[in-house]
Amino acid sequence: MEKKEIIKSLIREFHHKSLPKYRTREILIPLNLEKVITLIGSRRSGKTFLLYQIIDHLLQEIDKTAIVYFNFEDERLELIDGEADLILQSYRELYPNHNLTSCYFFFDEIQNLPGWEKFVRRLYDTVSRYIFLTGSNAKLLSSEISTSLHGRSISFEVFPLSFREYLSFNDIPIDFYLPDIKGNIYNALEIYLEFGGFPELGTIADPNIKYRILQEYFDVMLFRDLVEHYNINNLISLKFFLKRVFGCATKQISINRIYNDLKSTGIKIGKNSLYEFLEQAESIFLLQTLKKYSPKLSVQEFGERKIFIIDNGLLNSVVFKFSADRGKAMEQVVFWELRRRGKSLFFLKNGYECDFAIISKSGEINEIIQVCSDISDSRTLSREVRGISTACKRLGISQGTIITYDRKDQIKVGDISISLIPLPVFLLAQ
Repeated sequence: MEKKEIIKSLIREFHHKSLPKYRTREILIPLNLEKVITLIGSRRSGKTFLLYQIIDHLLQEIDKTAIVYFNFEDERLELIDGEADLILQSYRELYPNHNLTSCYFFFDEIQNLPGWEKFVRRLYDTVSRYIFLTGSNAKLLSSEISTSLHGRSISFEVFPLSFREYLSFNDIPIDFYLPDIKGNIYNALEIYLEFGGFPELGTIADPNIKYRILQEYFDVMLFRDLVEHYNINNLISLKFFLKRVFGCATKQISINRIYNDLKSTGIKIGKNSLYEFLEQAESIFLLQTLKKYSPKLSVQEFGERKIFIIDNGLLNSVVFKFSADRGKAMEQVVFWELRRRGKSLFFLKNGYECDFAIISKSGEINEIIQVCSDISDSRTLSREVRGISTACKRLGISQGTIITYDRKDQIKVGDISISLIPLPVFLLAQ
């Protein structure tokens, strides 16, 4: 069957099939912005089903035949560079009376279409202003798209489920202060902290099945997104590196130390290659680094960094068991929740340490957050209060926050007000 006939059959198949069932995500995507909307994020974070959610909203206003949807991971759709126009030709032949300028185009995993940048740019300039893209490569669909599409695009990052969404997926009411519901929320929190928020796992009960699925996610990210995409030949070094990086979750990473460890085992690899591994892992949304705050831009860019893995479940499936370190799991969850909320983040380490410093639009720190899983011991509480109050004083901030597992309180230290907030309360805030 020639390619155009395959494309036609895929178009018609989408128009005649019902949309797959989906759970509503708490992510607001504008429908008529007249920009190329790009949804970026890790594999299995729910980008495809978010497209279905957007399409479902559109179907309240337009006919389904005015929507063109393609998933470029479909093995039937093997286009080479220069053949993307077959999509437009096929649609015109199927619907000669439709005006393409009012059509909505949805391209899932667009990075698999050779020459996609030129095609999307031409599509936007000459055909339709309603284009939605997804991709699993940060470099491809954030920094590069902004230059290749010359201001025509806007990106939205899609993360695994927030805790609010996780409760919704499991039909648990979001009302922390009702006693009978509060217990259910904490039970769900334990599962969320251990197994994370990838949507597919949200309703699976068997922990062994969950870990097997998570390990498969990691293998796909390792072999397809890293090894194949970046043509990495030194697989032994890459696996060793990722294992060490995962072990550094919520901590500062030392490329030099990993390099020396590799060297001591007889594995030859340059430091620059390790830095490239880190950048590549970040580009596929496997992890994110957090910079240390400094008034000097050079220190921010080239100074120490902390590591956060995209999902606790993925982290647990590769390195540590949740039960061994709840504090690490909590800090991971808080970091990604702050990222979902669009916060600009750093960590503090200048004689006073805090997990997260939130930066205002003017570039100044306006909020600091510490995460502590267990403050039942008075000495632990005293240490955490002393640390965050010292940071507040030195930075000229009047209040700070300690996110705890289950304690709520308000503490005054001179002019400094410190709020103790239970993790579920923080996560469930709108």
